[in-house]
Amino acid sequence: MDFLESNCYYHIYNRGINSTNLFIQEKNYAFFLSKYALYLYDYVDTYAYCLLKNHFHLLIRVKEETTIRSLTENRSFQNEGLHSIEHIISKQFAKLFSSYTQSFNKIYNRTGSLFETPFKRKQINSDAYLTRTIIYIHQNPQKHGFVTDFKDYTHSSYHSFLSTQQTKLARNEVLQWFGSEKWFIENHFSFQNENQDFVVEL
Repeated sequence: MDFLESNCYYHIYNRGINSTNLFIQEKNYAFFLSKYALYLYDYVDTYAYCLLKNHFHLLIRVKEETTIRSLTENRSFQNEGLHSIEHIISKQFAKLFSSYTQSFNKIYNRTGSLFETPFKRKQINSDAYLTRTIIYIHQNPQKHGFVTDFKDYTHSSYHSFLSTQQTKLARNEVLQWFGSEKWFIENHFSFQNENQDFVVEL
């Protein structure tokens, strides 16, 4: 398992246990994002996301150690163990999954785990990999057949980058990464066929 190190980019993804649907009604998607904002936005920068019925994808960068240190009650950091950056970020994800599961189970009269554990993560180790991951995440609904055109899917961050509405996404940084809004759009189309082979194992 890769460690979630400060100042590093990660593709985070997970699915429902035994392929259970994580999202049943429209309100579930917004509720998950609200929980994500509560538990993770202070600890990570978010570059892309996509929520599908039985799984999700996130592209994040773990914030600097000094920022994370200021958010925690225990300021005694170590390189490994209970007080490591890895443990703290993983603990925030665990809080997200637990909180969402409790509410989900109550609403839909179910019991037990909802998410597979541990959640999966891949470190982004090149500029090309970062670009392809952003595009892959946005194109995922089309890849899985939820829509015929990924632009029509409403539960990804794609349209947030083309909007002027306030967002907690790292919108400016992502658009600067692609060069402009125009090249952000162009790259999503130019990579469309290539990303058919860019697959992660859920």
